[in-house]
Amino acid sequence: MKSILYSALIASITLGFASCSGYNEILKGDDYEKKIQIADEYYQAGVTPKIKYRKSEKAIEKKGAIRKQKFRTGSLQRSVALYEQIYQRMPKGAEGELSYFRIGTAYYYSNDFYMAGYYLAQFPQRFPFSAKGEEASFLSAMCSVNNSPTPSLDKTDTELAIRDLQTFIDQYPQSELVDSCNTLIDGLRFKLEQKDYEAVLLYDKTANYNAAVTSAETFIEDFPISRYREQVLQIAVENSYLLAKNSIDNKKAERIGNTIERYNNFVAQFPESVELGRFEKMIEELKDMERELAAKKPNKN
Repeated sequence: MKSILYSALIASITLGFASCSGYNEILKGDDYEKKIQIADEYYQAGVTPKIKYRKSEKAIEKKGAIRKQKFRTGSLQRSVALYEQIYQRMPKGAEGELSYFRIGTAYYYSNDFYMAGYYLAQFPQRFPFSAKGEEASFLSAMCSVNNSPTPSLDKTDTELAIRDLQTFIDQYPQSELVDSCNTLIDGLRFKLEQKDYEAVLLYDKTANYNAAVTSAETFIEDFPISRYREQVLQIAVENSYLLAKNSIDNKKAERIGNTIERYNNFVAQFPESVELGRFEKMIEELKDMERELAAKKPNKN
């Protein structure tokens, strides 16, 4: 039994070396018909995913039959090396066009979204009349979507993803992918909203009154129909009150006036809020301070 397994292992290793050796010969050679053939074979093998299925009927019913799906990165990398040579040799022909497109999609299926984004974004410019232009533009936008990080990280890639999806919609308004793009944009905008909301909460938690007020009001301007609107306006009123209360006298009067204005705005929008009783006490306290300030002013007469 051991000898059979040993023989099978040796055969597998030998076959692997032979395959690798044949690929290197083609890569270094000048037979472009062979390069195209082998590149296509590796590409097709690469984009055919390895799939693992769920076995439990309950899990299948809840999450679907497919448990895990993974593309063959090694095969895709080999196809890229050949397609690059083909494109360099035939940049204006049909072979070059397909090669350039598949370089981009090979990187995409390999989850290298920065490289994929470069090639797929360049494709419509290099081949403006290609039938694959719409697909390349959509996948280019999807690269930006995949590069978008969690809300706690830098939002530059998320803003870029929104811009790229909107550009696709503007370029292909009749595309069947427009609805998908709009759904993705909504999700990305909520990610930006979540990030800015967390910033407001952080300023509030760390008692940075001025920054809390400013960030809260900027948030409302940027996301006027946010699900967090009431809580953010509440934070603006509370921190405005604390900022006014802890200000020096020559800034206190103005900040008291601003707080009262924010309070009135809050009451107008949320007249049934459970916070109104607490806010009323805060405003009465500020009005008492305002009267004290007025009493301190010298009589001009």
